[in-house]
This record gives sequence, structure tokens and C-alpha cells, in this order.
Amino acid sequence: MTFADLKILNWRDDLATDFHDINAEWIRTMFALEDTDRDVLENPRARIIDPGGDILFVEAEGLGVVGACALQKTGEGRFELTKMGVRESARGRKAGEFLLDAMIRRAHDRGAETLYLLTNARCVAAIHLYEKAGFVHDAEIMRDYGARYQRCDVAMRYVGPLSGQKDAPA
Repeated sequence: MTFADLKILNWRDDLATDFHDINAEWIRTMFALEDTDRDVLENPRARIIDPGGDILFVEAEGLGVVGACALQKTGEGRFELTKMGVRESARGRKAGEFLLDAMIRRAHDRGAETLYLLTNARCVAAIHLYEKAGFVHDAEIMRDYGARYQRCDVAMRYVGPLSGQKDAPA
């Protein structure tokens, strides 16, 4: 597999519209935007960046910015992987996998001791991607954080190496 035509971009204020549009597109397609979604998507600097989180983007050659993912700080050493989406036009290019790997590395760089995500069982392809990357279903995460979204019925914790390198030598 090659990611030669993909590139990770760091957060810039001029990419806030891409962050909003990419995520609003997939959420509206599968669910309805909730107040929590609107708050984060309309105020990414205040809700994600300024409190110590991060947002990364994936750019595909010839298509521009096609994906976004946020890392929201929820406590000391605790981060939620959230608002991860890839535009319909770029699906099948492994942009989501490329972005997820980059965000796991970024979580490590930010000192994450716990990395988790909240999703819905209808997001079958995404759940498969998360499992492949090292996330497992977790009842404790569901209990502690699942109420944030009405649509949340799946909570996962990352149990892979927080170096972002699944096959790195010991």
C-alpha cells in the first residue's frame, strides 16, 4: 500500500471551513448534527486547539483537502479522537487510514496516556479501521464519556503502542 499522493497538513485557521464541511457532510449523511457537533465544528480553535488538542488534515494530490480529524484534550493525559471524516470524493484512497496513523502519532507526541473515541455501530467501515489500528471496544469509556452524543453506542480505547508504529522493534 502506498500513501504517495497523500500529505498531512497541520491545523491552520484558514482550514477551519474544511474541518467544518468535511465533518458536517458525513454527520448529516448518517445522522443529524447535535449541539455538541455544532459547537466543535463552528469553534474549532476554542474547543479543540486552545485547550491543548490538535486538528490534522489529509490532502490528496489533485483533490486538495479531503479529510480531517481532531484530537480533543479531555483531561490530563486523556484525549478523544473525534470529528474524523473523509470527503466522499476521496474514499477508497486510504486517506482515513493515513490520517488515523498520523493522529495516533500526534496523540503520543501530546503525551496521551489514554486515547479513545466515541462512535455509532452504523459506522461499520470506520469501526473496522479503528479496530485494525489498535482500538478495542471499552465499557468504561462508554460509561465515562458516551453520554456526550445521543448517537453514541460504541466507545473504543486505543491499546496499541502510542508511538504510532505498530511494528516498531522493541
